[in-house]
Amino acid sequence: MTKFVRQLVAFCFGLMMLAGAQAADTREYVLGAGDIVRVTVFQNPDLTVETRVTESGSITYPLIGSVAVGGLTLPASEKLIADKLRDGGFVLKPQVNVLLLQIRGNQVSVLGQVNRPGRYPIEIANTRVSDMLATAGGATISGADLVTLVGTRNGQPFRTEIDIPSLFQPDGVKADIPVQGGDILYIHRAPMFYIYGEVNRPGSYRLERGMTVMQALAQGGGVTLRGTEKRIRLHRRNAAGSVEAIEPDMAQALQTDDVVYVRESLF
Repeated sequence: MTKFVRQLVAFCFGLMMLAGAQAADTREYVLGAGDIVRVTVFQNPDLTVETRVTESGSITYPLIGSVAVGGLTLPASEKLIADKLRDGGFVLKPQVNVLLLQIRGNQVSVLGQVNRPGRYPIEIANTRVSDMLATAGGATISGADLVTLVGTRNGQPFRTEIDIPSLFQPDGVKADIPVQGGDILYIHRAPMFYIYGEVNRPGSYRLERGMTVMQALAQGGGVTLRGTEKRIRLHRRNAAGSVEAIEPDMAQALQTDDVVYVRESLF
């Protein structure tokens, strides 16, 4: 066997393993309202049904009527239907298969400063915040580093903020929590600061973490020939809502919506 053939075989085997893993994940998908499934029973073609999970989480199935499959995985749904068919004396040893045709029930809304906002289905079990952000194209350039997750957990309102960069740190997997149907992910506009006066590029800029006055000047293209670093004013809104004028040093950290003003040199 040549090296190329060995590599080809290894590649195909890898694809098969990946497909098997994805199929296993799909089997662990939890059914929700709006999902469309096909139910079949081995050697009983008359019991083949394509149906939609209702808003109450049930499907209507021949002989046994309403079956509450909402919140169940596919294997659990198969067992429930099989038990009802057997207990009702309709099929002696039913072998039931539930195939997921369309995912409409378990969806997550991704909103705000993302490249493709919208509603996206949870296609596999254990889908996490980072997976949904990737599906939505990630945050835009103007997006903040925090994503807010709003939903319900154990029947109670749930809200948390997740630091996106921290997800890729060694312990980030703890913050990358699984999402559930009905969750909303929202990325707000990134914090900004403003610089004007005797700088080469006055305007509004994204406030990076730990950014100092010196770094703000660099972002604004530096001080012009007419300006001076000794005549800088930092305008900041205090807790009472009024704006204070501060004479900052170059290492002072900026806050959201700070306004840096570089005045003209006296000489």
